[in-house]
Amino acid sequence: MKAKKAKNATAAFEQALATPQKQLYVLQLYVTGMTPRSTRAIANAKKICEEHLQGQYDLSVIDVYQQPQLAKDAQILAVPTLVKKLPLPLRRIIGDLSDRDQVLLGLKLTPKP
Repeated sequence: MKAKKAKNATAAFEQALATPQKQLYVLQLYVTGMTPRSTRAIANAKKICEEHLQGQYDLSVIDVYQQPQLAKDAQILAVPTLVKKLPLPLRRIIGDLSDRDQVLLGLKLTPKP
């Protein structure tokens, strides 16, 4: 009985490996309150994620005034800063994310025509 379960588990694992899966992008956007620059960065980040990573991203917005320890732990020196934690390598993009081409380049994404 155990051998049959092991074969089924192995087959399921091999099928999962053979099926191409989309990578999940784990992003953290550090902002300072609801300043115009912060709100612009949030809007730009959401728009880029929806257009280029639809269903493949987890975007967290972190207000450094509300959670200063998270910013300190992540060594955030300037805000707004977008941190791409996954997929590796880790990337940091500083600014309000209005230069879409630079953001896409930093995230290793190709612009849509």
